[in-house]
Amino acid sequence: MRFPSVPHIVRRLYTLGNATAFRFQQPLRGNRISQIHRATVPKSMSSIPFLSALFGTSTPASAKMTYPDTRSDDEWRAVLNKEQFRILREKGTEAPFTGEYDKHMPDHGVYTCAACNAPLYKADHKFKSGCGWPAYFDSIPGAVTRHTDTSFGMQRTEIVCSNCGGHLGHVFKGEGYPTPTDERHCVNSISLKFHDKEGDAQAGNEGNGEAK
Repeated sequence: MRFPSVPHIVRRLYTLGNATAFRFQQPLRGNRISQIHRATVPKSMSSIPFLSALFGTSTPASAKMTYPDTRSDDEWRAVLNKEQFRILREKGTEAPFTGEYDKHMPDHGVYTCAACNAPLYKADHKFKSGCGWPAYFDSIPGAVTRHTDTSFGMQRTEIVCSNCGGHLGHVFKGEGYPTPTDERHCVNSISLKFHDKEGDAQAGNEGNGEAK
């Protein structure tokens, strides 16, 4: 009997019940799917205790923090598309293996926040993890803020843009990757923009100061 590939299984799970997204605490290795680390489901399924615990939404501590870029939700909706707003401002998750930057491995350049254009990661921070989302072993100093996220009965570390508080994803340690930090910043592609030249990213960031 032939079984479908792991990416195919994940995509099928992603569409089940109009679920918004799945995230995994560990990378996908072989044909084993590791522990689900974040997801959401329709309100019609929230009354089922098990599914509610597994897929329910929560508001991390970062939602209560303040950041230099203080635009309101209405102002963010004016500059972000619906999917960008869902992920960056409502802390959603894109489907695995679908993001623009999942397999994007440039030799140089900078990844910036898709909301405020603040520089977050350099190209040489990125590595291949196989987890289905862009992975970075480090960030530009001071660019990313960490918060403890205790939703869904587990403790994770959420990462957000230090300039606007936009949700990026989560960071994990000690997974054994041969990187200088042994960390994996698991980031949504939709939360990012890529610039070939660092100067272009800095110029774009300076031009986003009007709403601060």
